[in-house]
Amino acid sequence: MHLQEKLIAEKVKELVEPLIKSMGYRLFDVEFKPEKGWVLRIILDKEGGITIGDCEEVSKRVSALLDVEDIIPVSYLLEVSSPGLTRELTKPSHFEFFQGRLVRLVLRDAIEGKRELKGYIEGIKESILHVREKGTDKEYHIPLSLIAKANLELEKW
Repeated sequence: MHLQEKLIAEKVKELVEPLIKSMGYRLFDVEFKPEKGWVLRIILDKEGGITIGDCEEVSKRVSALLDVEDIIPVSYLLEVSSPGLTRELTKPSHFEFFQGRLVRLVLRDAIEGKRELKGYIEGIKESILHVREKGTDKEYHIPLSLIAKANLELEKW
């Protein structure tokens, strides 16, 4: 995202997060970027997952709020969605929220010979992710700056 896009996304986040929380949801992310025209994407989450009805309800309320506040200087399309089952984790708050869940990490540089790791999120402290490797139970302490990509993984029964 360019600086202007980031600034608008941050302003929108500050404005809509209290509303979204009051409705019982968690704001997972806000994106503002050019696709086929400008798109403002608001990504929600809650325990048990997000339904289409949830997205519609939040979309109506957020749209009304944004119309009143008028903080976006261009015409845009508002999308409200769920991050999906294998969502990408990009912020410390994402790792905190999904503590205990299985994650697949791709690292920028190898740690103990590994560039990829599947494990359970044990926690995050001072930008260090604590992960217990699936299968070995070995614990890794990985700086967030070393993570190129992190996605939740589905547990296979």
